[in-house]
Amino acid sequence: MENASAAFLDAVRKSMAAIRTAVSATTIDPGRLMTTGRDSFSKAETVTVATIEAAVPALDEARSLLSGFQNIIRERKSPDLDTWIDTAAGGLLASFAKGLPRDRAAVAAALVEPWSNGQTEEQVTRLKLAKRQMYGRAKLDLLEVRLIGAG
Repeated sequence: MENASAAFLDAVRKSMAAIRTAVSATTIDPGRLMTTGRDSFSKAETVTVATIEAAVPALDEARSLLSGFQNIIRERKSPDLDTWIDTAAGGLLASFAKGLPRDRAAVAAALVEPWSNGQTEEQVTRLKLAKRQMYGRAKLDLLEVRLIGAG
């Protein structure tokens, strides 16, 4: 999911000139445009999103494709993945879509297997965060105290 979101953010960045022209603005926060649901926008922002969707249909298509990909992953719809890849290969998410077949075995396993390495990744991230927070301050004894205390 993280790579898909990064691919969409890249698509937004590629479309920034057209977006700025559409909304007559010189600065726009691309991260703010990452929101996929209109419920989180104010009325004025919804008008801006509608303006962007009308002016940059390829970006609107990329947003829909991202939502579709997230749905495939969440609902584990393995048969829909090939169709999604074929559809996305011609748009702003093409580089992401072209990379999926290279990792086909891993993607297929993620869609059909009941387990995940999410808990392992969480522990590694927590360890790295503690290490970064203490960089240059202490030795292994303080790291050990922080990790045991953080558990």
